[in-house]
Amino acid sequence: MPTLDWIGKDKVINHHQDVPYRVLERQYSYDSDGQHSEDNGSENMIIHGDNLEALKSLLPRYEGQVKCIYIDPPYNTGNEGWVYNDNVSDPKIRKWLGEVVGKEGEDLSRHDKWLCMMYPRLKLLQKLLRDDGVIFISIDDNELFNLKMICDEIFGTSCFVAKITWQNNYSLRNDAKGIPYETDNILVYSKNLLWNPQRLSRTAEMDARYVNYDNDTTAYKVTPIHAPGAENHKGMVYAIQHPITGELMYPPKGRHWKDGQDKLLSALREWAPYNLTVINDIDKRSEICGSSVPDNIPAIMLSVPLNEAQKIAKKRYNTPPWPNYFFLAKGLGSIQTKTYLDSSKGKVVSTLWKYDEVGTNVEATNEIKPLLQDTLQFDTPKPCRLIERILQIATFPDDIILDSFAGSGTTAHAVLNMNKADGGNRKFILVELGDYADTITAERVKRVIQGYGSGKNKTEGTGGNFSYYELGEPLFIGDILNESVGTDKIREYIWYTETRQSHEPVSDGHLYFLGNYNRTAYYFYYEPDRICSLDYAFLATISARADNYIIYADRCALSSEELLRFGITFKKIPRDIARL
Repeated sequence: MPTLDWIGKDKVINHHQDVPYRVLERQYSYDSDGQHSEDNGSENMIIHGDNLEALKSLLPRYEGQVKCIYIDPPYNTGNEGWVYNDNVSDPKIRKWLGEVVGKEGEDLSRHDKWLCMMYPRLKLLQKLLRDDGVIFISIDDNELFNLKMICDEIFGTSCFVAKITWQNNYSLRNDAKGIPYETDNILVYSKNLLWNPQRLSRTAEMDARYVNYDNDTTAYKVTPIHAPGAENHKGMVYAIQHPITGELMYPPKGRHWKDGQDKLLSALREWAPYNLTVINDIDKRSEICGSSVPDNIPAIMLSVPLNEAQKIAKKRYNTPPWPNYFFLAKGLGSIQTKTYLDSSKGKVVSTLWKYDEVGTNVEATNEIKPLLQDTLQFDTPKPCRLIERILQIATFPDDIILDSFAGSGTTAHAVLNMNKADGGNRKFILVELGDYADTITAERVKRVIQGYGSGKNKTEGTGGNFSYYELGEPLFIGDILNESVGTDKIREYIWYTETRQSHEPVSDGHLYFLGNYNRTAYYFYYEPDRICSLDYAFLATISARADNYIIYADRCALSSEELLRFGITFKKIPRDIARL
């Protein structure tokens, strides 16, 4: 598979492993009672901090748990003022730190910087996705093809789903130069093969194609009963005698009856008595197929005189609803079938998303004006309807949605709208580096929850809740365990590195017991202010029964033979604690 190379690639492809693991520190919670310091247990999160470090901090709880990711990273147009600040140990890259990325022609390393920024973040996002998860990435043409190449490398070319074209503008300026843009791109990748989007809700236009001529219980489309490929289906080319006119009906030239003859015979017997009869029509069938045909293919012919068949068929026509196979033109026309409306089969998702269906950039700007009055305005916000379309096709009511370039918080707004509309319990995780994470991103979500505006412009609140977090201290300072980090956070990290499972508190009465996983019992024997030794006194406290035991402690007083006899693997703190 072709791969993309750039300055610094060899230093960033595994940089996500070097990023320090920081704990998440809840600052406050918010719900219908407003903002308060007490933890409300909300599964919705808004995190202020570098998204690379934040994504690393989410791993113990959320690796393989996120159903849908939407990100809107810098497009690298040269007008965004973004700065490369990842702490990569390389002299070339260190020269980039703190510098605003410039425009094309002014900054010759601008694409290298952007790729170095995106690659490790995409690696962590891929880890966070569920096996049936999917990621949507907004991007314009500045980095579209570079992004496609690195996504092929990280997610795999076989997991590329589509490039969606979003019509983000409905009018062009008369003074536009060259060929102006009226579309944007959204790249879609799945975690694994064969991901399929859910269908969209049916539209009135779709339902208008269905009719109900005979007062049937369900509307239907009138569908011909023939299909192309007569030459390869010669046994399905034959005559059907009309029950009222008596004429012989054949499929059009080059086509064949698409249903089996037994099925058609049974269907026609609802109109009149029929039998299979060989007739002398080999020339007609040869003409339809375009080559010679077998001479023993029977026709479906009336088994009673025509005048008798006419009476039976007319009576059936005047006794609606008609059978599934029926005749047009007041019973005198060609044979058709009913394809019934199935309301569960919605609209198929295409790669063209039109502005009237999912909104425009102008709509997005107007959307946040009443929410964020007198605050920083965003140049290219995304409309809620765009994110809601993504949620409609990619999530179910209990799924987790992640946006690690949160901006003004549109993704949370869309999630809350969807939950209110269908009673769902989708959870959002937002990450925003900017200083406005609390004053704009979280503030918008607060107003959406409570409602905003006044009078005729009043928008009712969606309800909901969230907790706001800052990135806390790193778990390690060099090779030393950071003892100022809470023990609960360390236990959660140890459990995750051992099992790759999120940690659920256990209560078997043992202070240092982490849990059982795959017939192994885990213990983390740790106290910040004293040395903890694995010895016979500690073993006497263990009541859990397991095939094997993994015990973390500062020291071990047991011999190798004793550890083997008891089925214990000793891990020294902090030496044997794995680094993510």
